[in-house]
Amino acid sequence: MNTRLLIIAHEPLAHALRECALHVFPDCAADVQALDVPPDEAPEATLIAARALRAEQGGAPLLVLTDLVGATPSNVAQRLVDGVHSRLVAGVNLPMLLRAVSYRAEPLDALAARALAGGAQGVVPVAAPAAAQA
Repeated sequence: MNTRLLIIAHEPLAHALRECALHVFPDCAADVQALDVPPDEAPEATLIAARALRAEQGGAPLLVLTDLVGATPSNVAQRLVDGVHSRLVAGVNLPMLLRAVSYRAEPLDALAARALAGGAQGVVPVAAPAAAQA
């Protein structure tokens, strides 16, 4: 059973990242869910929506990816994960998500580690072309 992925992030980031993942991996639609958190939504309402998405997954292992530690999406995600059947990684970016999608058949702890590494390795300085430096 594949580990499922749930992105909980500030609106519209979660759905935008999911769409990017589907662009690269069209077969991942059933394994990747997104929950955008509107600026005016109460955290309790977001938690109810997150729990509903979690219930749809039938007890599959879950990796939750969120954008910013300390913000509402992250706070809701922390209340959703149990540390046994689900894990949380913050700082989601596209390299992290694509790495997680690529390895979603791996056990939850290994997948969380791969996602974290993918996110960190995807942030690199890029030199400007020589013509632009002049």
